[in-house]
Amino acid sequence: MTTVFIISAPSGSGKSTLVSRLMDSVAGLMFSISYTTRKPRGAEIEGRNYHYVTRADFEAMIEQGEFLEWAEVFGNYYGTHCSILEKARARGKDLVLDIDVQGARQVKCHLPEAVTIFILPPSREILEQRLRARGEDDAAVIERRLHEAAKEIGNYGAYDYVLINHDLEESDAVLSGIVYAERARRTRIEERIHPILETFRQ
Repeated sequence: MTTVFIISAPSGSGKSTLVSRLMDSVAGLMFSISYTTRKPRGAEIEGRNYHYVTRADFEAMIEQGEFLEWAEVFGNYYGTHCSILEKARARGKDLVLDIDVQGARQVKCHLPEAVTIFILPPSREILEQRLRARGEDDAAVIERRLHEAAKEIGNYGAYDYVLINHDLEESDAVLSGIVYAERARRTRIEERIHPILETFRQ
């Protein structure tokens, strides 16, 4: 049974770093590579960071119902293709979605059993410091991201878990712990429990 883990956070909260460490440290996970209409940044690579498509192609896929979720953020489309869930199921892996609040809401409508995790920065000041340290955006864009973050953070109550990313090592351990704990839920491993019980009835 494939468990879907949805991870959301305001830009600059350290989500990408934590997700990368999660994928490296926990076996049996498959990362969903989103589609986007924005241009690659820095050393980003097609098929590793995103699938980069034109706006016209993305809108055509919307019309054809090919996305599990999609949203427009800062003038660019982002979306999760429906096929990724079937690929994860076929490979016997759990699926990790790195998506925003809008996307998380859409996925939960289709997959109410999905596990949602919100990564929260320790404060607005620290988030601003992290955004400026990245050196990717000008002052106007940073202010817009901070404004958007204030709105996103208001949705934390809709998530199953909230992880405050104050210390990277601690946050890494907590995120991995959430995955392991969810995998051990009785309802997720019922089919594996019965054969064990049978051995005690002999």
